Amino acid sequence: MNPKHIPIVDAGAAPIEPGDAAHQRAAQSLPHYMRPGTLQFQSLPPLSLYVHLPWCLKKCPYCDFNSHEWRAGGAIPEHAYLAALRADLDAALPLVWGRRVISVFIGGGTPSLFSPDAIDQLLTDVRARLPLVADVEITLEANPGTFERDRFAAFAQTGVNRLSIGVQSFDDDALRALGRVHDARQAHDAVAEAAHHFATFNLDLMFALPRQDMAGCKADVREALAHQPPHLSLYQLTLEPNTLFVRQPPPLPDDDLGADMQHAVADLAEAAGLQRYEVSAYAAAGHACRHNLNYWQFGDYLGIGAGSHSKLTFGHRIVRQTRWRHPQRYMEQAECASAVETEVEVARRDLPFEFMLNALRLREGVPTELFTERTGLPPSAIQRALQAAQSQCLMVDPTTRLKTTPLGFDMLNNALELFLPD
Repeated sequence: MNPKHIPIVDAGAAPIEPGDAAHQRAAQSLPHYMRPGTLQFQSLPPLSLYVHLPWCLKKCPYCDFNSHEWRAGGAIPEHAYLAALRADLDAALPLVWGRRVISVFIGGGTPSLFSPDAIDQLLTDVRARLPLVADVEITLEANPGTFERDRFAAFAQTGVNRLSIGVQSFDDDALRALGRVHDARQAHDAVAEAAHHFATFNLDLMFALPRQDMAGCKADVREALAHQPPHLSLYQLTLEPNTLFVRQPPPLPDDDLGADMQHAVADLAEAAGLQRYEVSAYAAAGHACRHNLNYWQFGDYLGIGAGSHSKLTFGHRIVRQTRWRHPQRYMEQAECASAVETEVEVARRDLPFEFMLNALRLREGVPTELFTERTGLPPSAIQRALQAAQSQCLMVDPTTRLKTTPLGFDMLNNALELFLPD
């Protein structure tokens, strides 16, 4: 297929001056992305925008995200960081020109450390550069430790229409063990305020916490469900590399108890009317996270901000980028139109696993034809693996959907291993 048929460019999409140096440099690189290749895309997938705000009040001992304690004293450098985000986005525009953005996710770090005025300016900058769909989902991550009663209302006025609150637990002992900066009362207050201002909001909750038993696990979930959240994310605490908990492991429930807790929290959430639509995500009807769904359905996303990741599809290839990780280095590089630290083209042989790694996390899977639409590969690329998965009762008949069986959903790693490249 001729790359010029892919709808990359729409001259009326964003008011960036053609003479802008960063824009010109990026535009000059387009032939590199559009050159012939072995993949064949008939259309481009949906596009999301991720914005990373990297600072926290305190680094949690279990966290392996790109978050940095603000230790310099005083307010975080909102103005300088917003300028870097603008420069980063300006440089990236030719790669996504004319493509409509279906969701914006402002993550961190603790984005709610930024003032409502800063979030308003950020979204104004985004709207000036990217065409957003009329019902765009705009999510902001918030921490109860940064909660102020008027702050959530002000965020809603900026255009944020979905809040994701990092509660993690409603038990004070568990919160102290996790190194959180908030207590249970602040968590309850923050959730109540979010429910008042946002029709859609999410609670992040963790289980299999240090010294947690089954009774404590269930009590935590019931505390969350009492707020009637339209969306609930339930994660098992795991020890991640390069975290304090790896160096100084806390006393965690054993694997069997952790598995029992997983089933218990799923039962509680579904009994409350929340449908488990992804491994760790539960939602009331109409409240599934569109941004995350786009990830799991192997859509595209442009990531700006320190350490952010992008996945972008072109006529004959898929490219992944990462931005400079440390905030200061990122700001310096972004101002020079060099925010991207690494860029790789996804190898053809790796695409089946990458696609399935995302798609099979969804309880209902994805339409079978989505594999070819989103990878540019023929169905034969996964035929042998699908046959093996069916023979082991890990996947259903793939004629219309790529979907695990209940056994495969519980043993997801076993199913995914079948799609690893030889």
